[in-house]
Amino acid sequence: MRKVLQAMLAIAFLASCGGGVERRPPVVPATVDPETNLLVYPRYGDSKPHPWAGRAPYSYPIHGIDVSRYQGDIDWRQVKSAGINFAFIKATEGGDFIDPMFKDHWAGARRAGVRYGAYHFYYFCRPAHEQARWFIQNVPRGTSDLPHVLDMEWNHQSRTCRLRPDGDTIRAEAEMFLDMLEAHYGRRPVVYTTVDFFAHSGIDRLRNTEFWLRSVAGHPRQVYPGAFWTFWQYTGTGIVPGVTGPVDLNVFRASPEIWQRWAR
Repeated sequence: MRKVLQAMLAIAFLASCGGGVERRPPVVPATVDPETNLLVYPRYGDSKPHPWAGRAPYSYPIHGIDVSRYQGDIDWRQVKSAGINFAFIKATEGGDFIDPMFKDHWAGARRAGVRYGAYHFYYFCRPAHEQARWFIQNVPRGTSDLPHVLDMEWNHQSRTCRLRPDGDTIRAEAEMFLDMLEAHYGRRPVVYTTVDFFAHSGIDRLRNTEFWLRSVAGHPRQVYPGAFWTFWQYTGTGIVPGVTGPVDLNVFRASPEIWQRWAR
């Protein structure tokens, strides 16, 4: 009995001082930031919640989603009302594929007032300049709030491309793609990547580049030691009002005031 009581007291102590691991955080509505009038600090449901230790994603004020055809039709006004401040929308892949929901998602986010940008999924069996031209051909200039995104990761499910270039080749191709988009849109894209690709490619050596890092089982400072990140993708199984099924959830690393200046 004494051991049980000691265990209960220990749990109560950890809860009172903010320690321990919270395994099922509740869904908490966003609040209004008085300085920016933005909805901040939402906490969303997750069909496969991670027991965050240390700084959790819901301690960041600015949250967003990234979407593709897999999310289907989205009620963007409901998404915005739930506290989503930004969305990265899949536009293109390789040199000949456009996401069939791109135009619908693009228009829906704009109408709802969700800040948005487009992303390109890189295909290692197609030259970088062809992929950049394909993106430019399909993503209109001057209509996006956010810089666009180059998504570089290994596609383990690809049936048509098994290439795994070395780090020097990857960085050279990325530089070409980023330079072409920066010249066209006037702002350098963000680079999205994953843990294994980051380690293999040395992509963090790219000059003047901001990063969006996937880390669903730990804070980026634990998973990517020493890396500077602008966005953190913290789950692929988020539950957001207005989206049917699971969706990727992300945070911006800084304050609402800095977000407003960054997003322009």
